[in-house]
Amino acid sequence: MGGRQLPPAEERSSHGGQAWFSTTHWSVVLKARSPDDVESQDALATLCQAYWSPIFSYIRHRGHDPETARDLTQGFFAALLERRGIAEARRERGRFRSFLLTSVKNFLANEYDYQSAQKRGGGQTPISIDADAWESALSVQEPATHLTPETHFEKQWVLALLDRALLDLEKEAERSGGLERFGKLSAYLVSYDDPPYKPLALDLGMTESAVRVALHRMRQKYCAKLRELVAQTVDDPAKTEDELRYLINLMRA
Repeated sequence: MGGRQLPPAEERSSHGGQAWFSTTHWSVVLKARSPDDVESQDALATLCQAYWSPIFSYIRHRGHDPETARDLTQGFFAALLERRGIAEARRERGRFRSFLLTSVKNFLANEYDYQSAQKRGGGQTPISIDADAWESALSVQEPATHLTPETHFEKQWVLALLDRALLDLEKEAERSGGLERFGKLSAYLVSYDDPPYKPLALDLGMTESAVRVALHRMRQKYCAKLRELVAQTVDDPAKTEDELRYLINLMRA
């Protein structure tokens, strides 16, 4: 991202077989098929929250107004949490991104499913999501005619991954006591332009050389975290690099 080369992929041998698969989004979905597994249901709810944005964007750009798009997004995730459609999830489905997009297409094509979800939910929110800020930003724009709803979905998918990677790094910085430095440098993680090293150095009480090293290491961690998140969305670790390249090229297009 930002014109930088991503660091080499880690050896796949470090994620052997079932041990690797237990960390993917597929494992969360498949485990959630058990109605008594509260922990898995909570994990699925967290997963729904992470990908609310691309689903909302896709529905919005299918021509629905913001309020209807919100209701439909809510209905879709309510159905997913109730395990309807999860029975169709299998490891051979490949990319979780594709599975989720196909699922929402099927959901929208079936008006009965939507109406049933609304009646069962009674208008209640099945998961707690603080989505007002980014949802408002998406809603104020009229659907662009030159991009397909699928492209909007995929672009928001990438942005969701980038946001999650940044949030993970922020949490790590907070735990290590480096939150102030993170706040100053994070704005330049994906910047094409050189940061103002001298003012940053003065602000942080560091040498310019130290700032350069700190930002370089932060960028490495950011890329590694992004690769880790992408790996969780595929059914085979061998597909991680292809998926990552696809998503990067998508954002550059």
